[in-house]
Amino acid sequence: MGFPINSYTRSGEIYSRALKVIPSGIYGHQGPAEGCFVPVSAFPFFSERAKGSYFWDADGNRFIDYMCAYGPNVLGYNDEEVDEAAAKQRAKGDCITAPSSIVVDFAELLTDTVASADWAFFAKNGGDATTLAVITARAHTHRKKIVFFKGYYHGVAPWTQKVDYPGILEEDVANNLYVPWNDDEKLAQVFEENKGEIAAVISQPYLHGNFADNQLPAEGFWQKVRKLCDDTGAVLIIDDVRTGFRLDLAGSDHFFGFEADLICFCKALANGYNVSALCGKDFLKNTLSGITFTGSYWLSAVPFAAGIACINKMKRVNLPKLLLEKGTALKDGLIATAKKHGYDLRVSGAPALFYLRLADPEGGGTPSLMLHQRWIAEMVKRGIYVTNHHNHFLNYSLSDDDIKTTIEVADEAFSVL
Repeated sequence: MGFPINSYTRSGEIYSRALKVIPSGIYGHQGPAEGCFVPVSAFPFFSERAKGSYFWDADGNRFIDYMCAYGPNVLGYNDEEVDEAAAKQRAKGDCITAPSSIVVDFAELLTDTVASADWAFFAKNGGDATTLAVITARAHTHRKKIVFFKGYYHGVAPWTQKVDYPGILEEDVANNLYVPWNDDEKLAQVFEENKGEIAAVISQPYLHGNFADNQLPAEGFWQKVRKLCDDTGAVLIIDDVRTGFRLDLAGSDHFFGFEADLICFCKALANGYNVSALCGKDFLKNTLSGITFTGSYWLSAVPFAAGIACINKMKRVNLPKLLLEKGTALKDGLIATAKKHGYDLRVSGAPALFYLRLADPEGGGTPSLMLHQRWIAEMVKRGIYVTNHHNHFLNYSLSDDDIKTTIEVADEAFSVL
């Protein structure tokens, strides 16, 4: 065995302190209670620093990071161009009583970049953008009902949850309608059964939920959805928070050959600086102008400067093409390595946002949860940061040597199994 095994003594000590003063110690999707860290003993809980494609944990262990801060790291941690632009703006001002004019520069760049965007509205989180999109659709149509595709994730606001979730009221989700992914016939049926009542369809550009293989849209699916929304006056909302700019700089709707009415961005928008955006068609601009929706830091200028630098660099390096190439090389290498050891590794979704699942080698491709978790744990203990049940991300700084090392670690991890 050639790779050292990590230990997490200091990380555990910090977590013990955290449990006393922070609910769950680490809350949300980055915490061990979420289910993506099994067994928890294989994973570090706290980081110390990051650069490029790597982060170092509190014990000094270095990881090649395929979670990329759950998506925001698209160019590489501490990218010099983005950080320099942010620093220059910080020296001028960040949160100011009157917003910096750089917000206009950012909106102009975004509308020039995203094919379906006539305007841009900025917030902080992906959930801000998806929530505003739903509010806008309801305000424009004077309708209540929203169609979701099963397996969705659009944030943690009450309208995104299920009725059995703690603290969620029946009223919060009373107007939610659920349709299987890629089932345009069922979607048409739901529209027929709720004539004149559906405000919007909201969806990711392809299904990339947790705990299941990712699924791309079927041929012609999005064109059928687009026509159905046009015919009924419903608003088509695309949640491009995870996928945005990784598939197509003009938007993932453009990648799949249609145009959204509203499209939501966040993670890759500014390489880790805190900003999200809702972009949309001109016919919805007046509706949004009449909605009061804001936050204390939503017009802070530093993330706008970072976003401008990030988008310009993504354009210059043709980021989607590069991520496709890197992701394909990694995918092919991992699958071949698994096969060499007699394992069936399924890699689904777009190569830039791949999802991993190790199937039972004797079960005809059926999922093998425990086997998959054991393999992931052996990868993480050897410095490859992947998680059990979430899609993964690539970034511009990931090198060919990083990919080679990842495949070598996978080889050793399969040997351990």
